[in-house]
Amino acid sequence: MLIARSLAELDSAVSELRREDGTLALVPTMGALHEGHLALIEAGRRRGGTVAASIFVNPTQFGVGEDLARYPRDEAGDLAKLEAAGCDLVWLPSVEVMYPPGDVTRIEVGGPSQGFEGTARPGHFAGVATVVAKLFGQTRADLALFGAKDWQQVQVIKRMVADLCLPVAIEVVPTLRAPDGLALSSRNRFLSEAERAVAPVLYQTLERLAGELRGGAEVRAAIGAASVRLRAVGFRPDYVALVDAESLQPIERLGGENRVLAAARLGGVRLLDSVGV
Repeated sequence: MLIARSLAELDSAVSELRREDGTLALVPTMGALHEGHLALIEAGRRRGGTVAASIFVNPTQFGVGEDLARYPRDEAGDLAKLEAAGCDLVWLPSVEVMYPPGDVTRIEVGGPSQGFEGTARPGHFAGVATVVAKLFGQTRADLALFGAKDWQQVQVIKRMVADLCLPVAIEVVPTLRAPDGLALSSRNRFLSEAERAVAPVLYQTLERLAGELRGGAEVRAAIGAASVRLRAVGFRPDYVALVDAESLQPIERLGGENRVLAAARLGGVRLLDSVGV
């Protein structure tokens, strides 16, 4: 497994790997890797060619009051997991490499970035879009893989790629879950034992909501009931919504591909999840 920390090292590694395999699949991460990240590596391996992962805790996607310093970091552990998973290349840029002196360009994506996480975390998606575009340019990836848990983020990235005509395909990999249904996330490590026992109710509530909507339930009433169920077990919902899966526009009735989204706080941890309808 090759490791690159400078743009020169990355360029050399990508060129070397492309001589062996023509295509490169990228899994962008912020580290603190879990089985969900490794499932993305495996999905990339199934496509053939080279699989690269990036590890970069991106400061521009953290807003006021969000503790960048608290974000979990475990470089040695992450590298061991990636090597065991068959990753070919790891890109480990520093903040100075990613945002050198004089760097002033930011990418603002409208459409699917508006509302929900865009409202709860102002500036977050500009940070995400900018760093992901940089990663695509730096690695020259042909394919990038993202998990479905952060559904809004994926739609923002897909919109950016389409609007800027970037030569990279985006593949969305189903959310990997614990046996009790909780979506795997780096945030889960901050849950207390009691909170971890309650956390799967978020997914269970969304699954129940999706089933009720398929059965013809009135949307607003069903969403209201889902919020009540979450509060009853200790969640503080930021939002529960039914949206068009691509545009993220809230909808009042099922039609085409839809998604139910939720973000809710449990203790000091903010959990996100989504389910297709």
